[in-house]
Amino acid sequence: MPGRKRSVHGGYYSQWVGAEVMGMAGFLLLLPSLPFAAASYELVTPPEHPRRTGLHLSLHDHAAPIQRRRSLLASNDGATLPLAFLGRSQGSTAASRVYHVVDYGADPTGRNDSSDAISRAISDAFQPPKTGRTLLSGIPDLGGAEVHLDGGTYLVGRPIRLPSSGGGNFKMHGGTLVADDDFPTDGYLIELWAASSSSGGGAAAAGSSGDLHYEYVTVRGLMLDANYRGGGIAIIDSLRTTVDNCYIAHFATDGVLVRGGHETYVRNSFIGQHITAGADPGEKNFTGVGINLDGNDNAVTDVTIFSAATGVAVSGQANILSGVHCYNKATGWGGIGIHLRLPGLTQTRIVNCYLDYTGILAEDPVQLLVANSFFLGDANVVLKSVKGVMRGVTIVDNLFSGNDKEVDIVQLDESSGKVFGDVDGVLVNRNVVRGMRERATVARGSARGNGTTWAVDFSPVLLFPDRIDYVQYTLRPHGGAAGGLLFQGHALRNVSSNRVVVESRSPISATVHVAVDQSVAAAA
Repeated sequence: MPGRKRSVHGGYYSQWVGAEVMGMAGFLLLLPSLPFAAASYELVTPPEHPRRTGLHLSLHDHAAPIQRRRSLLASNDGATLPLAFLGRSQGSTAASRVYHVVDYGADPTGRNDSSDAISRAISDAFQPPKTGRTLLSGIPDLGGAEVHLDGGTYLVGRPIRLPSSGGGNFKMHGGTLVADDDFPTDGYLIELWAASSSSGGGAAAAGSSGDLHYEYVTVRGLMLDANYRGGGIAIIDSLRTTVDNCYIAHFATDGVLVRGGHETYVRNSFIGQHITAGADPGEKNFTGVGINLDGNDNAVTDVTIFSAATGVAVSGQANILSGVHCYNKATGWGGIGIHLRLPGLTQTRIVNCYLDYTGILAEDPVQLLVANSFFLGDANVVLKSVKGVMRGVTIVDNLFSGNDKEVDIVQLDESSGKVFGDVDGVLVNRNVVRGMRERATVARGSARGNGTTWAVDFSPVLLFPDRIDYVQYTLRPHGGAAGGLLFQGHALRNVSSNRVVVESRSPISATVHVAVDQSVAAAA
């Protein structure tokens, strides 16, 4: 009875086992004799396969250049080595678009300035492939080129700026950048900024040109330490940029600045001027802005901002903040968690966020949504009048937890002298409140009495003073038809000062139920 064929290194053999050997025990009895039973095997030549080249290096062949590089780095105590000794030639091979900054002489120990070396690596990465492909018109497709920081810490004395020629489909990742003591205070550690030679000042003062120079650039897995000199990352006139899994600290201006462009995503990152976990003794002196969104159509998702004067500043349109935790600087110290500073054109959505002892400030909000968020420690929403405009504002389904200090969950700031007069479509409702004072634009109440007048005062809860756009009430006599008073005449008499008054023609024992709404139409 035929047996089984088994492969061995370089060939095949077959063993013929007699029909009488039927079990595992019989097979095991044969094992000691297998090496000596040469006549029982038949060598079969394997089928020929195409020979693969470039894949026959042994583990020792791979490890030797790495060990040489490590020993050279150790023996030179972090000094910059000639490229010939690093085991790779400068730049990338013809088959690779990954550029390692150590190959350009960058010092991964952080002792020497690596600005020039990192910039040379980026410059090579921005040499587009010969495919001629582009992303948005005029933006070369770099083919997924990467600049790798090799897990090192690099001292830089000037901003690492992407080439002004522009480009896209590029990633920079895997290390730490630290600003030195002479780093320019108006610069950022990484700048996506196509500045012209005639541009004055740094990226902090740069305006948007309206043209787009970068697309699909990813900055990932970086620690950025601005050394209290400038900022972390500046993204100017860029499209579809991602800042992912970064830790940005010790900035003096902004952790992340987005100006112009569209669709920058900042996500899964930790940002703070000072490295702290709360209750910092120097909290009242925090300055700077964690994320400064001066552009449209951006998203901040799953980000913690743990120290700064302002967590997120928004002065662009159609931005969304989701899963953002701000405990940057308490409101009591003058801090702002989220500052919406585009009066009359807000168009911002804030959902599933955590405002931790620091709140939201919105100037003349128009089209603003705040929902499903948690406000702790008397953190609240302040609506500030600039020109007295508030339209399309929805603040619903949030949790507010305070310290029993009678702080309003939503507060009007008319300190500019302009009251909110242009108001339409404002809904504040369905919020869960504990230890704070509830405010809403929709309310219900009841009054019970025996007489001709019933009054329900909504001023303790309604957001806008002396404003009721819609009233619905029901007068329910006690005793019903048996009392002979079922069809008594009654009418709504007054709604001034947010106090609803209902009168009946004759005295009656009854309860009046009232529902009011401040958000139906603009005030007359």
